[in-house]
Amino acid sequence: MNFLQTVLAFVVCLGSLIVFHELGHYLVARWCGVKVLRFSVGMGKVVWSRRFGPDQTEWAISALPLGGYVKMLDAREGELTGLPESDLKREFTRQNVWKRIAIVAAGPLANFLIAIVLFAGLYMVGVEEPSSKISLHPATEQGKLEATAAWRAGLRSGDVITAVNDQPVQAWSDLRWQFIQSAIDKRDLRLAVERAGQGRFSFTLPAAALAGVDLEGDVPGALGVGVSRPAPVVQQIVPGSPAAQAGLQVGDLLTAVDGAAVSDGIAFIDIIRGSAGKTVQVTLQRAGQPVTLAVTPQAEQAKSGKGTVTVGKIGAYVALQPDMIKVPSAPLAAIGKAVEKVWDTCTMTLKMIGKMITGEASLKNVTGPITIADYAGQTARMGAVSYLSFIAFISISLGVMNLLPIPVLDGGHLLYYSLEVLTGRSVPERVGEIAQRLGMGLLLTLMLLAVFNDVARLL
Repeated sequence: MNFLQTVLAFVVCLGSLIVFHELGHYLVARWCGVKVLRFSVGMGKVVWSRRFGPDQTEWAISALPLGGYVKMLDAREGELTGLPESDLKREFTRQNVWKRIAIVAAGPLANFLIAIVLFAGLYMVGVEEPSSKISLHPATEQGKLEATAAWRAGLRSGDVITAVNDQPVQAWSDLRWQFIQSAIDKRDLRLAVERAGQGRFSFTLPAAALAGVDLEGDVPGALGVGVSRPAPVVQQIVPGSPAAQAGLQVGDLLTAVDGAAVSDGIAFIDIIRGSAGKTVQVTLQRAGQPVTLAVTPQAEQAKSGKGTVTVGKIGAYVALQPDMIKVPSAPLAAIGKAVEKVWDTCTMTLKMIGKMITGEASLKNVTGPITIADYAGQTARMGAVSYLSFIAFISISLGVMNLLPIPVLDGGHLLYYSLEVLTGRSVPERVGEIAQRLGMGLLLTLMLLAVFNDVARLL
């Protein structure tokens, strides 16, 4: 079932974005008076088609589902002899350079517009998500809070981060976004913090602390910052489970395991999962009195990104829900925030591409259809908000990638037309042919790299 849901989520996501991209080309071409011969979803052999409209444009579905195209009346793709003068005037290359620029740019711009519409809609409705209240977690290697950059900077569990680098934040997604941007820009993180009962403070995390952080991973977590969660209070006990046999009760406040303090339910679960078949001493508070119980987690098999692993479970459910916030925006404010979000995502994507070219970021960050399909399935299972946000991000990525100055992409054609504007002459046909071949080779290389990275992640 999950596989079918992943496939369907991937097809809906990529298919709809391709349609909108090509509709951008189509509508602006019609607006500029260019005759459109075919609108295809997919590449390769046409498997279904119908003709509509005054120009009898062929609307088609083609065999290869990745991509699509708009075929216009174009002298470069065949002889035009025998056509009436009224059609020849509508041939693509006979249009002035500004019309050609508008037609080519319309596809990527359509992707950006869709992202703006999706984000604006989400901002207007308001998305419930964890607030910017934080909890500090120990560093993986050292196992103590003092080892993390966040602790050394002065942050403490329960702090509410209100601004990052002078940008207001209310939700966890805003905070994480600012952390990622600072990591890419290699700049300090300046944090405005409210601490209950103590007032407001300012702390700085140095740029050096962000060096080497995996930008696709948990960037705040790498600094020791996590979502604030409630104290680990037992909410339910499974009858006959190791927890019930050990004497755990609903309402117990879990404070430590084998002497190691637990800050929240996630920390407790992590320790238990790693203690399969091993007896641990669980310290708790019950009616204000400390109690220590011996519990032996039962070993069970569970799936993970690395296959099947053995984990420990005791049959006790603890409080996990973090502080949530929902901030709906007025329509104009939502549109403004959406435009800013799209702009920031575009600039971040371009910076990442630049870092990969210069070797500052790993080429492992290049992802392909397998990873996109995996994330599409995951976000679809998480709910409509996550899925729509994912579609918006993919739409932005498609827009940016298509604007790269690589021949065969929209950006390559825009480069030709920009040179024509500057020189007053079109790019020589022979030069264009050579550039097309080089561009196709580069594009195929990127596709192979993306598929290789996708398969490596799976393995």
